[in-house]
Amino acid sequence: MKLENKVAIVTGSGRGIGRAIALAFAKEGAAVIVNDVDGEVAEAVVKDIAGAGGKAAACIAAVGSKAGAEALVDTALGKFGTLHILVNNAGITRDAMLHKMTEEEWDTVITIHLKGTFLNTQAAVRIMMENQYGKIINVTSSSGTRGNVGQSNYSAAKMGIVGLTLTWAKELARHKINVNCISPSANTRMVEAIPEKLRAQVMERFARESVTQRYGTPEDVAPLAVFLASDDSYYLTGQTIGARGQGMWVL
Repeated sequence: MKLENKVAIVTGSGRGIGRAIALAFAKEGAAVIVNDVDGEVAEAVVKDIAGAGGKAAACIAAVGSKAGAEALVDTALGKFGTLHILVNNAGITRDAMLHKMTEEEWDTVITIHLKGTFLNTQAAVRIMMENQYGKIINVTSSSGTRGNVGQSNYSAAKMGIVGLTLTWAKELARHKINVNCISPSANTRMVEAIPEKLRAQVMERFARESVTQRYGTPEDVAPLAVFLASDDSYYLTGQTIGARGQGMWVL
């Protein structure tokens, strides 16, 4: 029980990687705030956790606003009394080539990913600083660290998250708060939104380059999040770590 007596917020945990992390955290003993904009899927995850003997509560809120960030922290405090872990996982895509991308498409993705990560963490660290303990886990992407066609907004946000991770690790170390970043590769709804022909090419290329010879699943990513959320990661901060089968440095 690596996370026994810990309280965690996992944004965007109604589906995909967020859901897998929330379930893994609960299995390791954490009380989990399950966040999603879809109340039905969030409550389903809470039910799954409770059914397995774990503790969870739902917070139905969109990330990217101060009100949403405060709702997440207030739910953790109201339901479980404190907060130890924050996973900034929620995300969306609005893909378009540079010359076709609208201002709205740019703003929406930057708000959810980059501004949301900033506001959620700003709200959470106030509790963590009081406790002199905390684990912040951000989520980036190879689209940010290496770029990707049609994803100016997403790439900018995801590389920005790496910068936030590096800065916060330096700012928060004296408060015994670790800040790290995961760069996952897993088949999620965002991957499935890629046009079928292009998605098949991506999967084929990844399998060819991967030492595991397959594309990942959300469940492949969750163990790394558990490690970074646990006291086992006490010596790691400011790191961006790939959860992927490719034998290459994430950056």
